[in-house]
Amino acid sequence: MQRFTISLDEDLARQFDELIAHKGYVNRSEAVRDLIRHGLGKAALDDHARKAAATWCVASLSYVYDHHDQTVTARLLDVQHEHHDLVVSSLHTHLDHDHCLETVVLRGKVVPVRACAEQIIALRGVRHGQLHLVPLEAVAASQHSHNRRQGKAHGHLKPVN
Repeated sequence: MQRFTISLDEDLARQFDELIAHKGYVNRSEAVRDLIRHGLGKAALDDHARKAAATWCVASLSYVYDHHDQTVTARLLDVQHEHHDLVVSSLHTHLDHDHCLETVVLRGKVVPVRACAEQIIALRGVRHGQLHLVPLEAVAASQHSHNRRQGKAHGHLKPVN
């Protein structure tokens, strides 16, 4: 195990300690390790997507909007229909009298999935958009068949290890 030292100003250190307590970490080292893992995973995904535009993924996109604004509702539906090949499903949740949360499950190549999500988040009236993307790798059709009688092999997608 390697050790390194970092310096934080008092306010940032206090906020970090509050986060550690809230999340239930035993110590700062465990929290820092998790933050590093998260950052490395995100960087690897971003780098992988840039290098291989054909990489597949599944993603959940969540966003909040004011349901009284009928124009944002119409724009959201239009974008989802424009990308019907990527949109697997959506869940609509009423948060309060004015606000709704939608979670959309997307599946496809990373670049168009990310572009669709960014288009939705950028719509006027959408607030607090967040995309969670999970890379997938293709399993060749010759490696897998469900139907032994007919012998029809087909490909699948599975999470990247």
